[in-house]
Amino acid sequence: MTPPPAHLNWLLPSRQTWALLTYCWQFFPLLTTIQWLVDWYPQGKTSVNSRFNLPGSWGWAAMEIPSLVIMSYLILILPRENGIENLPWQNWVMATMFIIHYLNRAVLSPLFLNPSMSPLHVIVYIAGLLFNVSNSISLGGWLAAYGPVTPEQWSKRSTGVLVASASVWAAGLASNIYHDDVLRDIRRHAARKQKARSDNGDTEKKSIAKVYEMPEKGLFSVILYPHFVSEWFEWLGFWAFAGWGCSPARTYLLNEIATMLPRALQGKRWYVKKFGREKVGNRGAVLPGL
Repeated sequence: MTPPPAHLNWLLPSRQTWALLTYCWQFFPLLTTIQWLVDWYPQGKTSVNSRFNLPGSWGWAAMEIPSLVIMSYLILILPRENGIENLPWQNWVMATMFIIHYLNRAVLSPLFLNPSMSPLHVIVYIAGLLFNVSNSISLGGWLAAYGPVTPEQWSKRSTGVLVASASVWAAGLASNIYHDDVLRDIRRHAARKQKARSDNGDTEKKSIAKVYEMPEKGLFSVILYPHFVSEWFEWLGFWAFAGWGCSPARTYLLNEIATMLPRALQGKRWYVKKFGREKVGNRGAVLPGL
Protein backbone atom coordinates (compact mmCIF):
# COMPACT_ATOMS: atom_id res chain seq x y z
CA MET A 1 0.00 0.00 0.00
CA THR A 2 1.33 3.45 -0.93
CA PRO A 3 0.49 6.48 1.19
CA PRO A 4 -2.54 8.28 -0.27
CA PRO A 5 -3.11 12.01 -0.21
CA ALA A 6 -4.70 13.12 3.03
CA HIS A 7 -8.18 14.57 3.15
CA LEU A 8 -8.36 14.82 6.93
CA ASN A 9 -11.67 14.29 8.66
CA TRP A 10 -10.99 12.17 11.72
CA LEU A 11 -14.52 12.27 13.13
CA LEU A 12 -15.93 10.49 10.07
CA PRO A 13 -12.79 9.55 8.14
CA SER A 14 -12.94 9.60 4.37
CA ARG A 15 -11.39 6.68 2.53
CA GLN A 16 -8.29 8.80 1.96
CA THR A 17 -7.96 9.72 5.64
CA TRP A 18 -8.56 6.14 6.72
CA ALA A 19 -6.06 4.78 4.21
CA LEU A 20 -3.41 7.27 5.34
CA LEU A 21 -3.84 6.35 8.99
CA THR A 22 -3.89 2.62 8.21
CA TYR A 23 -0.71 2.96 6.17
CA CYS A 24 1.11 4.88 8.90
CA TRP A 25 -0.21 2.56 11.62
CA GLN A 26 1.82 -0.31 10.13
CA PHE A 27 5.02 1.41 11.28
CA PHE A 28 4.08 1.53 14.96
CA PRO A 29 6.59 -1.25 15.84
CA LEU A 30 9.39 1.21 15.04
CA LEU A 31 8.23 3.32 18.00
CA THR A 32 8.32 0.33 20.32
CA THR A 33 12.09 -0.01 19.89
CA ILE A 34 12.38 2.46 22.78
CA GLN A 35 10.91 -0.24 25.04
CA TRP A 36 13.91 -2.43 24.31
CA LEU A 37 16.32 0.40 25.12
CA VAL A 38 14.68 1.97 28.18
CA ASP A 39 13.85 -0.33 31.10
CA TRP A 40 11.09 1.94 32.44
CA TYR A 41 7.37 1.26 32.28
CA PRO A 42 5.53 3.21 35.02
CA GLN A 43 2.34 1.16 35.23
CA GLY A 44 1.17 -2.00 36.95
CA LYS A 45 3.88 -4.04 38.66
CA THR A 46 6.52 -1.52 37.69
CA SER A 47 4.60 1.65 38.54
CA VAL A 48 6.49 4.44 40.29
CA ASN A 49 5.65 7.22 42.69
CA SER A 50 5.14 10.35 40.63
CA ARG A 51 3.09 13.53 40.69
CA PHE A 52 2.16 12.65 37.10
CA ASN A 53 0.43 9.39 38.05
CA LEU A 54 -3.24 8.79 37.34
CA PRO A 55 -5.50 6.58 39.47
CA GLY A 56 -5.10 3.03 38.18
CA SER A 57 -8.72 2.01 37.61
CA TRP A 58 -10.08 5.27 36.23
CA GLY A 59 -6.93 6.07 34.29
CA TRP A 60 -7.01 2.66 32.60
CA ALA A 61 -10.72 2.97 31.79
CA ALA A 62 -10.24 6.45 30.30
CA MET A 63 -7.37 5.10 28.17
CA GLU A 64 -9.30 2.10 26.83
CA ILE A 65 -12.89 3.34 26.48
CA PRO A 66 -12.17 5.37 23.30
CA SER A 67 -11.69 2.05 21.45
CA LEU A 68 -15.20 1.04 22.44
CA VAL A 69 -16.72 4.42 21.59
CA ILE A 70 -14.95 4.87 18.25
CA MET A 71 -15.75 1.38 16.96
CA SER A 72 -19.41 1.71 17.99
CA TYR A 73 -19.67 5.17 16.41
CA LEU A 74 -18.06 4.19 13.12
CA ILE A 75 -19.98 0.95 12.64
CA LEU A 76 -23.27 2.79 13.24
CA ILE A 77 -22.64 6.05 11.37
CA LEU A 78 -19.98 5.58 8.68
CA PRO A 79 -21.93 3.10 6.46
CA ARG A 80 -24.76 5.59 5.96
CA GLU A 81 -22.28 8.35 5.16
CA ASN A 82 -20.91 6.13 2.37
CA GLY A 83 -24.27 5.07 0.97
CA ILE A 84 -24.17 1.58 2.46
CA GLU A 85 -27.61 0.47 3.58
CA ASN A 86 -26.89 -2.90 5.16
CA LEU A 87 -23.53 -4.28 6.22
CA PRO A 88 -23.02 -8.06 5.90
CA TRP A 89 -23.42 -10.10 9.07
CA GLN A 90 -19.70 -10.83 9.08
CA ASN A 91 -18.93 -7.14 9.63
CA TRP A 92 -21.31 -7.05 12.58
CA VAL A 93 -19.78 -10.21 14.06
CA MET A 94 -16.28 -8.72 13.90
CA ALA A 95 -17.43 -5.42 15.38
CA THR A 96 -19.15 -7.36 18.16
CA MET A 97 -15.94 -9.31 18.85
CA PHE A 98 -14.06 -6.06 19.21
CA ILE A 99 -16.73 -4.46 21.41
CA ILE A 100 -16.96 -7.50 23.70
CA HIS A 101 -13.21 -7.43 24.23
CA TYR A 102 -13.20 -3.76 25.13
CA LEU A 103 -16.30 -3.96 27.31
CA ASN A 104 -14.28 -6.37 29.43
CA ARG A 105 -10.97 -4.54 29.13
CA ALA A 106 -12.19 -0.95 29.42
CA VAL A 107 -15.23 -1.16 31.69
CA LEU A 108 -15.78 -4.43 33.56
CA SER A 109 -12.18 -5.20 34.56
CA PRO A 110 -10.94 -1.80 35.76
CA LEU A 111 -14.19 -0.43 37.20
CA PHE A 112 -15.98 -3.49 38.58
CA LEU A 113 -13.81 -6.63 38.75
CA ASN A 114 -10.32 -5.53 39.79
CA PRO A 115 -10.02 -5.17 43.59
CA SER A 116 -7.36 -2.52 42.95
CA MET A 117 -5.00 -1.27 40.27
CA SER A 118 -1.60 0.35 40.60
CA PRO A 119 -1.38 3.92 39.28
CA LEU A 120 -0.30 4.58 35.73
CA HIS A 121 1.90 7.42 34.62
CA VAL A 122 0.45 10.03 32.30
CA ILE A 123 3.01 9.02 29.63
CA VAL A 124 1.58 5.49 29.61
CA TYR A 125 -1.92 6.96 29.43
CA ILE A 126 -1.10 9.18 26.43
CA ALA A 127 0.72 6.38 24.58
CA GLY A 128 -2.11 3.93 25.21
CA LEU A 129 -4.75 6.47 24.19
CA LEU A 130 -2.99 7.16 20.87
CA PHE A 131 -2.68 3.40 20.28
CA ASN A 132 -6.37 2.83 20.92
CA VAL A 133 -7.59 5.75 18.83
CA SER A 134 -5.40 4.82 15.86
CA ASN A 135 -6.27 1.15 16.05
CA SER A 136 -10.03 1.60 16.42
CA ILE A 137 -10.20 4.05 13.50
CA SER A 138 -8.19 1.65 11.32
CA LEU A 139 -10.31 -1.39 12.17
CA GLY A 140 -13.59 0.54 12.43
CA GLY A 141 -13.14 2.15 9.02
CA TRP A 142 -12.42 -1.23 7.44
CA LEU A 143 -15.49 -2.84 9.02
CA ALA A 144 -17.86 0.07 8.50
CA ALA A 145 -17.12 1.18 4.94
CA TYR A 146 -13.70 0.52 3.44
CA GLY A 147 -13.36 -3.25 3.68
CA PRO A 148 -15.78 -5.88 2.32
CA VAL A 149 -19.28 -4.41 2.60
CA THR A 150 -21.34 -6.80 0.45
CA PRO A 151 -22.14 -10.51 0.81
CA GLU A 152 -20.38 -11.12 -2.50
CA GLN A 153 -17.12 -9.73 -1.12
CA TRP A 154 -17.34 -12.24 1.75
CA SER A 155 -18.40 -15.15 -0.44
CA LYS A 156 -14.92 -16.70 -0.68
CA ARG A 157 -14.79 -17.10 3.12
CA SER A 158 -16.42 -20.43 3.94
CA THR A 159 -18.65 -20.76 6.99
CA GLY A 160 -16.33 -23.42 8.38
CA VAL A 161 -13.32 -21.10 8.26
CA LEU A 162 -15.31 -18.31 9.90
CA VAL A 163 -16.54 -20.60 12.69
CA ALA A 164 -13.02 -21.95 13.31
CA SER A 165 -11.58 -18.43 13.37
CA ALA A 166 -14.27 -17.19 15.75
CA SER A 167 -13.58 -20.20 17.98
CA VAL A 168 -9.89 -19.28 18.20
CA TRP A 169 -10.92 -15.74 19.10
CA ALA A 170 -13.36 -16.96 21.77
CA ALA A 171 -10.81 -19.37 23.27
CA GLY A 172 -8.24 -16.57 23.45
CA LEU A 173 -10.74 -14.25 25.11
CA ALA A 174 -11.76 -16.89 27.66
CA SER A 175 -8.13 -17.66 28.48
CA ASN A 176 -7.34 -13.97 28.79
CA ILE A 177 -10.24 -13.43 31.20
CA TYR A 178 -9.33 -16.52 33.23
CA HIS A 179 -5.68 -15.59 33.67
CA ASP A 180 -6.55 -11.98 34.48
CA ASP A 181 -8.81 -13.37 37.19
CA VAL A 182 -5.95 -15.46 38.59
CA LEU A 183 -4.08 -12.19 39.12
CA ARG A 184 -7.16 -10.53 40.63
CA ASP A 185 -7.47 -13.36 43.11
CA ILE A 186 -4.10 -12.40 44.61
CA ARG A 187 -5.56 -9.00 45.52
CA ARG A 188 -8.83 -10.55 46.71
CA HIS A 189 -6.87 -12.85 49.01
CA ALA A 190 -4.93 -9.86 50.37
CA ALA A 191 -8.19 -7.96 50.93
CA ARG A 192 -9.69 -10.91 52.83
CA LYS A 193 -6.61 -11.14 55.04
CA GLN A 194 -6.78 -7.41 55.72
CA LYS A 195 -10.46 -7.64 56.65
CA ALA A 196 -9.73 -10.57 58.99
CA ARG A 197 -7.04 -8.53 60.75
CA SER A 198 -9.45 -5.60 61.03
CA ASP A 199 -12.12 -7.85 62.52
CA ASN A 200 -9.55 -8.95 65.08
CA GLY A 201 -8.86 -5.39 66.15
CA ASP A 202 -5.92 -4.49 63.90
CA THR A 203 -6.56 -0.85 62.93
CA GLU A 204 -3.56 -0.50 60.59
CA LYS A 205 -4.69 0.08 57.02
CA LYS A 206 -2.48 -1.13 54.19
CA SER A 207 -3.17 -0.66 50.51
CA ILE A 208 -3.51 -3.85 48.51
CA ALA A 209 -2.69 -2.01 45.25
CA LYS A 210 0.94 -3.13 45.39
CA VAL A 211 0.41 -6.65 46.74
CA TYR A 212 2.09 -9.23 44.50
CA GLU A 213 2.57 -12.97 44.69
CA MET A 214 3.86 -15.51 42.20
CA PRO A 215 0.74 -16.72 40.30
CA GLU A 216 0.57 -20.49 39.95
CA LYS A 217 -2.74 -21.46 38.35
CA GLY A 218 -3.39 -22.24 34.70
CA LEU A 219 -0.64 -21.39 32.25
CA PHE A 220 1.10 -19.32 34.92
CA SER A 221 2.77 -22.59 35.88
CA VAL A 222 4.85 -22.46 32.68
CA ILE A 223 4.89 -18.80 31.58
CA LEU A 224 4.58 -15.49 33.39
CA TYR A 225 2.35 -13.67 30.91
CA PRO A 226 -0.29 -16.14 29.67
CA HIS A 227 -2.83 -13.30 29.60
CA PHE A 228 -0.66 -11.59 26.96
CA VAL A 229 -0.33 -14.76 24.86
CA SER A 230 -4.07 -15.39 25.21
CA GLU A 231 -4.81 -11.95 23.83
CA TRP A 232 -2.50 -12.57 20.89
CA PHE A 233 -4.43 -15.74 20.05
CA GLU A 234 -7.64 -13.78 20.38
CA TRP A 235 -6.58 -11.29 17.72
CA LEU A 236 -5.05 -14.04 15.58
CA GLY A 237 -8.55 -15.54 15.39
CA PHE A 238 -9.95 -12.10 14.62
CA TRP A 239 -7.45 -11.66 11.77
CA ALA A 240 -8.19 -15.14 10.43
CA PHE A 241 -11.92 -14.31 10.44
CA ALA A 242 -11.29 -11.14 8.44
CA GLY A 243 -9.00 -12.93 6.00
CA TRP A 244 -5.22 -12.89 5.86
CA GLY A 245 -5.32 -9.93 3.48
CA CYS A 246 -6.95 -7.66 6.08
CA SER A 247 -4.23 -5.12 6.79
CA PRO A 248 -5.90 -3.47 9.85
CA ALA A 249 -6.42 -6.81 11.63
CA ARG A 250 -2.90 -7.98 10.81
CA THR A 251 -1.44 -4.67 11.96
CA TYR A 252 -3.38 -4.82 15.23
CA LEU A 253 -1.93 -8.23 16.11
CA LEU A 254 1.63 -7.31 15.11
CA ASN A 255 1.44 -3.97 16.94
CA GLU A 256 0.19 -5.69 20.10
CA ILE A 257 3.05 -8.18 19.99
CA ALA A 258 5.54 -5.38 19.30
CA THR A 259 4.58 -3.45 22.44
CA MET A 260 3.61 -6.32 24.76
CA LEU A 261 6.62 -8.59 24.17
CA PRO A 262 9.23 -6.17 25.60
CA ARG A 263 6.79 -5.46 28.42
CA ALA A 264 6.61 -9.20 29.21
CA LEU A 265 10.40 -9.55 29.14
CA GLN A 266 10.71 -6.55 31.45
CA GLY A 267 8.08 -8.15 33.68
CA LYS A 268 10.11 -11.35 33.89
CA ARG A 269 13.11 -9.36 35.10
CA TRP A 270 10.82 -7.83 37.73
CA TYR A 271 9.62 -11.27 38.87
CA VAL A 272 13.20 -12.54 39.15
CA LYS A 273 14.25 -9.47 41.13
CA LYS A 274 11.28 -9.66 43.51
CA PHE A 275 10.92 -13.41 44.04
CA GLY A 276 14.32 -14.78 43.04
CA ARG A 277 15.42 -16.89 40.08
CA GLU A 278 14.78 -20.12 41.97
CA LYS A 279 11.14 -19.19 42.63
CA VAL A 280 10.57 -18.15 39.02
CA GLY A 281 12.18 -21.42 37.87
CA ASN A 282 11.87 -22.34 34.21
CA ARG A 283 8.91 -20.09 33.57
CA GLY A 284 9.42 -18.05 30.45
CA ALA A 285 7.92 -14.65 29.79
CA VAL A 286 5.68 -15.81 26.93
CA LEU A 287 7.23 -19.19 26.01
CA PRO A 288 8.21 -21.95 28.46
CA GLY A 289 11.87 -21.86 29.36
CA LEU A 290 12.62 -18.58 27.57
